[in-house]
Amino acid sequence: RMVTFRRQYKVARPVYSEDSFAEHYERTCRQRKTTLDHIREYLTWDSKRTKNAVLSLLPIIGWLRIYKVKEWLLGDVVSGISTGLVAIMQGLAFSLLASLPPSYGLYTAFFPMLTYFFLGTSRHISVGSFPVLSLMVGAVVTRLVPLDETQANVTNIPGFEGLTLDQKRVLVASSMTFLVGIFQLAMGILQFGFIVVYLSDTLVSGFTTAAAVHILVSQLKFVLGLDVPGISGPLSIIYTLEKVFVQITSTNLCDLVMSIIIMVVVFIVKELNDRYKAKLPVPIPIEVIVTIIACGVSYGFNFNKIYNVDIVGEMVRGYEAPVAPNLEVLRESALEAFPTAIVGFAVAFSVAKVYSKKHDYIIDGNQELIAFGVSNIFGATFKSFAASTALSRTAVQESSGGKTQVAGLISAMMAMIVTLALGFLLEPLPRSVLGALVIVNLKGMLMQFREIPYLWRKDTPDCVVWVATCLSACLLGLDLGLAVGLGVELLTVIFRTQFPRCCLLANIQGTNLYRDRKDYTHIFEPKGVKIFKIPSPLFFANIEFFKEKLREAVGFNPLKILKKRNKALRKVRNLAKKSNYDITEVRCYTTRLPSCSKATEELDELSNVEVIPSKWNLPASISFPRVDLHSLILDFSTVSFVDISAVKGLKLVLKEFLHIDVDVYIVSCDVYVLEKLHNCMFFDTEIQTSVFFPTLHDAVLHQMLLSKVTGDTQSSHHANAH
Repeated sequence: RMVTFRRQYKVARPVYSEDSFAEHYERTCRQRKTTLDHIREYLTWDSKRTKNAVLSLLPIIGWLRIYKVKEWLLGDVVSGISTGLVAIMQGLAFSLLASLPPSYGLYTAFFPMLTYFFLGTSRHISVGSFPVLSLMVGAVVTRLVPLDETQANVTNIPGFEGLTLDQKRVLVASSMTFLVGIFQLAMGILQFGFIVVYLSDTLVSGFTTAAAVHILVSQLKFVLGLDVPGISGPLSIIYTLEKVFVQITSTNLCDLVMSIIIMVVVFIVKELNDRYKAKLPVPIPIEVIVTIIACGVSYGFNFNKIYNVDIVGEMVRGYEAPVAPNLEVLRESALEAFPTAIVGFAVAFSVAKVYSKKHDYIIDGNQELIAFGVSNIFGATFKSFAASTALSRTAVQESSGGKTQVAGLISAMMAMIVTLALGFLLEPLPRSVLGALVIVNLKGMLMQFREIPYLWRKDTPDCVVWVATCLSACLLGLDLGLAVGLGVELLTVIFRTQFPRCCLLANIQGTNLYRDRKDYTHIFEPKGVKIFKIPSPLFFANIEFFKEKLREAVGFNPLKILKKRNKALRKVRNLAKKSNYDITEVRCYTTRLPSCSKATEELDELSNVEVIPSKWNLPASISFPRVDLHSLILDFSTVSFVDISAVKGLKLVLKEFLHIDVDVYIVSCDVYVLEKLHNCMFFDTEIQTSVFFPTLHDAVLHQMLLSKVTGDTQSSHHANAH
C-alpha cells in the first residue's frame, strides 16, 4: 500500500489574481485549427495514412506479424477444440431461443467467425450465438411467423409464398440479422463506437438479468415438454407463464426428469471447473459429455416414440445457398434491430475490454462495430442469426490457452465439420436437454440479483437504474426495456447535475486546504466571509438551483435586502422633504443617491439602484437591513462548463450581492469557462476580471489583506475625526 509521508513544503509567492497572474506570466498564443483545417487534414492522404488505415481495417496483420508459432499454436489448437465443442452445444441450444431449427445455431458458430477473424481487434472473444440476442431475434420471429399462422396475417409479406414455417422463420431471422449488421457497420463507419459509454455497467447488468428471466421462462416449455406457443410484446412473460401453468398437468415426466438430472450434473461440474481451474489444463466439457450421453440414451430407448419426447429431428446437412434479405421484414423489424445491434456490440465490447486489459493490447470500439457489422451481414447472407459473444464461451477460449483468433477459427472449423458430416448424430437429441443446458448457463446472469442490496447501500440512483431496467425489460420486452433503462439512466445523470451537493468551505487550520465546514472541527473561517462551492457544471437546468442554494448558504436573499433598503431610502427622502433632514451627513461614508425625479417603482429595479453603504446614519424610526457578510467567494474548481443561460443568471446574482455592498470573488475558474464568460459579455463596469483568482487561498488572503487595510483606514479616519 502506498504511504504518503508528512513532509513539509513551503511556497513563497505573491498573492495573485487572474489579472496579476496574466501580467506576470505571459501565455503563449496557440493557433487553433478551424473546421476548414480539419476537413483539409482529413482529405489529405499519404503513404503513412494508407498504412494506418490498412492496419486499422485489418487488425489481423498486426497480431499475425508477431505470431509465435512454437509458443502459441498448440495453445490455440487446444483452445479452439475446447471452445468449438462448447460453441456447437450453445449454438444448438440458443437456436431454440431464436425459435429456429437447431442446425442454424451451427451456422451462427461458423460464418460470423470467418469475417471477425480478419476484422476484429479482440484476440480472445469467441464470436457466435449469445442468448440475449437470440431471444431478441426470437421475439421478432415469433411476432412475424407465429406457430399458429391464423394469429397473424403473415401471408401479406412478399417472398413468403411457398415457404414452409421453418423457412419463413429462418428468412425473418436472417433478414433481421442483416439489418443488425447494417446498423453496426454504419455506426462503425460514422465513428459511433463511443455509444457504448451510455450503457453503464449497472444498466447492462439489469438488462441481462431481465433477459435471463425471459430465457428461463421461454425454456420451461422444453424442460416440461409442453406445447406453448411463442409470445412476444409487452407482458409476454406473464402470458407465457399463464399458458405454462394452465398446461402444467400435461408435463412430460421423461423430459422433466432428464432435464433435472442434466442441470444438476452440469451445475456441479461447472462449480468444480471454477474451483479447480488452476489445476485443470482445460475445463471439463460437461455440456458435450451430457449431450453425447443424452443422444445415445434417447436413440437407444427411442424416447421420441415411446415417451413422446420432442427431439431435434432432421439436421440440415451442408450449407444452403446465400439468400437476400426480405425488404418487408427489414421494415417490420427495424425497431427491434437497432437495440439488438447496440446490445450485441455492448456485450462483446465489454467482454473484449476485460481480456484486452488482462493481456495488454488495445481494442478499437469503432473497428469492433465494423467487424461485427460485416460478420452479421455475411452470416445473415448464409442464414445465420445475430452473433455477439458469450462470456462463458470466451472464458473457455482464454482459459484453455487461446492466444489469438486462430483458436476462434479452429472452433468455427469444428462447427463446420459437425454441419457437413456429423450432424445426423445429433438428431435424436431431446430438445429438453438443450433447454436444460440453456437454463444452467444462466447462473451467472441470474446471480446478478445479488447486486441490488450492494447498489442500494453504495449508490441509490444506480440501484434505481438497475431495478427500473430489469423490471421494464421483464414486463415490456427487451427492446422497450432497454429504452426505458436508458431514459432512467439519463434522468439520474440529470438529477445529479441539476441538484448537486453544494457546500460552504472552511480553511483547515495551518494549511492552504479548504474542505466542507461540516466535516471538520479544527477549521478557520474569516469573519464576514463565506466560501461557496457547487460541484457541477452550470447550465440552464440548474442555475436557479444554484441561486437558491447560494441564498440558503449565506442566510439571506440579496434582492429582498436590496428592496428593503430601497424602501428605507424612500422613507428617508420623504423625511428629508418634510423636515429638511440632511441625508448626506454620514459618519464614514457618502454616496450618490438615485435622482429624486425617478419614479418610485424604478427603485426596485436592480439595474437602476446604486450601491448603498450598510453603515448609513439613519434615524431610529427607519429600519435599514444590514448583513454580516462583506465578502462571498465562489469556488468554481469543479465547474466544467457554463452555457448562456447560466452566464446571465450568474451575472444577475453577482450584481444582487454587489448592490448590497458584498464583494464577490470567483476562484479556480477553468480557462475555457473564463473565455466563455468573455465571449458572452459577462464583464462590465461593475463585474470586472479583477474578481477572478487562480486559487481559493489567493482570494482568501487577498480579502484578509483588504479587510485589514480597510479597517486600519477607518480607524485612522475615526481618530482624525476626534
